[in-house]
Amino acid sequence: MSARRDRHTSPVDPVLPSSASPLDLHTHSLRSDGILEPRVLVESAAAAGVRLLAITDHDDLAAYRELTASDAPELPAGLELIPGVEINCLTGSQPDVWEGELHVLGFGIQPDDSAFEDLLTQQREGRRIRFERTLEILRRQGMSVDAAAERLDLGATKALGRPTVARLMIASGHVASVDEAFKRWLGRGCPAYVPREGVGPVRAISAIRAAGGLPVLAHFGEAEAHESLLRDLQVVGLGGLEVYYRTFDREHVESVGRVADELGLLKTGGSDFHGDTGSYAEVHAATWVPEVVGERLLNALARHSEEVGVIRD
Repeated sequence: MSARRDRHTSPVDPVLPSSASPLDLHTHSLRSDGILEPRVLVESAAAAGVRLLAITDHDDLAAYRELTASDAPELPAGLELIPGVEINCLTGSQPDVWEGELHVLGFGIQPDDSAFEDLLTQQREGRRIRFERTLEILRRQGMSVDAAAERLDLGATKALGRPTVARLMIASGHVASVDEAFKRWLGRGCPAYVPREGVGPVRAISAIRAAGGLPVLAHFGEAEAHESLLRDLQVVGLGGLEVYYRTFDREHVESVGRVADELGLLKTGGSDFHGDTGSYAEVHAATWVPEVVGERLLNALARHSEEVGVIRD
């Protein structure tokens, strides 16, 4: 089976029932590299029928904190929001995987855990350095995006990512879409690609566990080919695999699901919504995560809380 599909494309053979999925455990807001304010994302998800939502911004829990602050407006009726994050991890000497990275989702992290926040701050600083280096390369290529970048609200978006650069390239007239920006300029091996700085998967998984969370490997379509790697990560605390992913075709869902079953890993799923390929309603309609996935995740988080003595609201 081929490696996982590009995350900027749509599935060829989605496994979708007739009704919308009531959960989405992988989304991004403007606090990292999405385009919607956290409040707008939550309202859009609720309107699409989502009842269990995780905003998994890259290296940042700001969206969850502001949405659950004591002075924040109430969440839409019937919607439960769980804390989430996504950490892009360097594989180093690990087996060859997509772009040399593994993406680790963390669910149920304590949002006030200072040690975990220190790690995320370090990750965000690495993102800032990479962002600035990418812009410098684009300048040397005669494709400056500086004028558009000056309009960025860096107070709202601290976890800068390549989709942010891609949107600046669109605004500057250099490309027509995020997909084109990645394929021609920003993807690995392309002229403006800058290697990432950051932690490895072992440290990320350990930090998520220490902060009371459950680590899950995201959109790892290569799972079947790297089962030994997954077993090694289980030893340090990996608890799940993202099986139901928007751009996974039927073959990938079945393959990753088999690996999760064999290793006893929790199955999760989500849209990985950023906002560049359609509205939330459109992206959610192309995503299916069985309702039982949410029930099992909440049960797993409750059990983990009991084991580590964490008190949740």
